[in-house]
Amino acid sequence: MTTTVDARGLACPLPVIMAKKAIETQDRITVLVDNAMAVENIRRLAVKTACGFAVTEREDGFWEIALTRTGPPENTPVGVPAADGEDLPVCDGRGEKNAEPLVVVLSDNRMGRGDDILGDILIRGFIHTLLQLQPPPVRIVCYNAGVKLALADSTVLDDLRDLEKSGTEILICGTCANFFGVTDQVAVGHISNMYDIVEILAGAGRVVRP
Repeated sequence: MTTTVDARGLACPLPVIMAKKAIETQDRITVLVDNAMAVENIRRLAVKTACGFAVTEREDGFWEIALTRTGPPENTPVGVPAADGEDLPVCDGRGEKNAEPLVVVLSDNRMGRGDDILGDILIRGFIHTLLQLQPPPVRIVCYNAGVKLALADSTVLDDLRDLEKSGTEILICGTCANFFGVTDQVAVGHISNMYDIVEILAGAGRVVRP
């Protein structure tokens, strides 16, 4: 029986995440997507997870992708390997090859510079993808405008709470929260200080800052 994963209308990285989860438990799946980037990402996922890949473009504007298990999957974090075998990860994680503790630094409530709307979309995708790392980051440090991601009205609050439940410690810069006048609105993690933050960053095996 073939499982169908309908990822139409979903932004990156959700289509590849959904496909990865499905192929981990099924020998054959069909993935429906409506953009060429998702097709390419899933093609690369197929290489990484030892799956056969076949794609059909339908007349009504979407692609039907068939993934078939041809070998054992690699035990790796969510990532997208390039055609030549080099990894182009959605985000980094801790695994056998990278055993050092991972700390993620969120210094802004958007990802990158250029367009604020795009930056909002990217940071949501980045934090949601952190949930797919096995094991998850040891700590997430929020400072400057990054503390706004931990507020009660944050669009990523649920994902941060899920990360906390999975064992990730979330630290909120107290000076920053006071500066923005949002200390009483922090809804996940705990208020910390610069001394603790410096110690954490100095002792981290790897630090990722989107």
